[in-house]
Amino acid sequence: MTPSRFDHRIILKESLDDIYSIKYPKENIIDSLESKLFGIGYEYYNVGSLEFYLSYAVQNGLAITLDTGHFHPTEFVSDKISAVIPYLNDIVLHLSRGIRWDSDHVTTLNDELITIMAEIVRADAVAKVHIGTDFFDGSINRVGALAIGARAVSKALLYAMIEPTDLLKEYEDKGDNFSRLALFEDLKIMPFGDIWNYYCVSNNILSDMDWKAEVIKYEQEVLLKR
Repeated sequence: MTPSRFDHRIILKESLDDIYSIKYPKENIIDSLESKLFGIGYEYYNVGSLEFYLSYAVQNGLAITLDTGHFHPTEFVSDKISAVIPYLNDIVLHLSRGIRWDSDHVTTLNDELITIMAEIVRADAVAKVHIGTDFFDGSINRVGALAIGARAVSKALLYAMIEPTDLLKEYEDKGDNFSRLALFEDLKIMPFGDIWNYYCVSNNILSDMDWKAEVIKYEQEVLLKR
């Protein structure tokens, strides 16, 4: 507990002012600020909160980084994307699977990841959002962990891109919420997997059910010999 939150944030603001007094071309670097809900040693509050960094980013033309593991478990980054896109030129995503705060588990194809990608595509903001992963798990094959996460992100983006968004919005504009909900439900069992596997085959990428054997082979032939 501290009575000096404002003082601490003024110090941070002045430090950032000094750091960003030197401007670099955007084609070389995208300056971004990343908030966190808590940290070891300062669990009571975080000087660099989302509200602080978002305000600073908007005022100074910087990007904001949204890490899916840096928010309360009941918060959804997917809801934040459309809220900040109108005010920022760039958004950086750090995609992890937070469990009990910032645990950074391997990203999987869950509802939140799918919704995050849907919000990006629906807002026509693919060019503004820079997608990256931010996870680790030393308890499983590290190459396999990377592949699971990267494939999950790619699947979620594909899922968003083949959504009939215009038709969903048309139903909504007409007040036909029945048809909107019905279509959302129908989409859940549409043959998304066939499209994904076709994409993999077309790009000489091992499809689902095939790639795991290659990971195990690499582990036995390369990783275990290190």
